[in-house]
Amino acid sequence: MEPSKAQPTVADVYEVLKQVEDPELAINIVDLGLVYHVVVQPGGRVDVDFTVTYPGCPAAQDIYDQIIEKVRTLEGVTEVSPHLVWDPPWRYSFMSEAARLELGYPI
Repeated sequence: MEPSKAQPTVADVYEVLKQVEDPELAINIVDLGLVYHVVVQPGGRVDVDFTVTYPGCPAAQDIYDQIIEKVRTLEGVTEVSPHLVWDPPWRYSFMSEAARLELGYPI
């Protein structure tokens, strides 16, 4: 059987990343504004630049592992490479309106 030539889109990756929750806040990392950049490389490699809400956040490893687990479920993905980045530093303004409302922040 020939391997699939399908490759996910950046939108597909963002959609599946909505299944990754920050375990402390129980809100997905896309709505929290923790995903900064997604690149789908030719050949199926997916790079995800993400951050956490503060340096030393104990959820960082869990989020990293969940990114790999969820993105691997997409057809055509051959490798997932999450990168924890600190620039720019995360701010409340990065959250979606729904996340800000859920956490009680002004919109």
